[in-house]
Amino acid sequence: MKPATVLLTAAVVVLNVLGNFALGWGMKHAPASAGPILSLLQPFVILGIVLLIAWTLLRIKLLGRADLSYVVPVTAVGYVLSAVMGAAFLNEHVSLQRWSGTLLIFAGAALTGLTPAATDQEPER
Repeated sequence: MKPATVLLTAAVVVLNVLGNFALGWGMKHAPASAGPILSLLQPFVILGIVLLIAWTLLRIKLLGRADLSYVVPVTAVGYVLSAVMGAAFLNEHVSLQRWSGTLLIFAGAALTGLTPAATDQEPER
């Protein structure tokens, strides 16, 4: 796999994790009196939204470079890291059942990462 594709994959995963974390942090620290609409104007919520927009755009670009069967499982590692960040930094309770699901996602992503990509050529212009 080309280094640019690997770097793009890493960027997609990092943006997903940071975007979800910022959104979670912002919503948890929004004033209770703000309500759901005004909570969207909190700085960390706005940052989370911007990061998740960037994540979406880069994921679309990644889907143009690599197989769907590679992109979806490998970028699912972001969901695993989001659960870890939530538990570690947002004091969220993650049940044993959810940790088990997280482990299954990680195992599937690891297996997918070991398989060779069928498409790794530059897209035609």
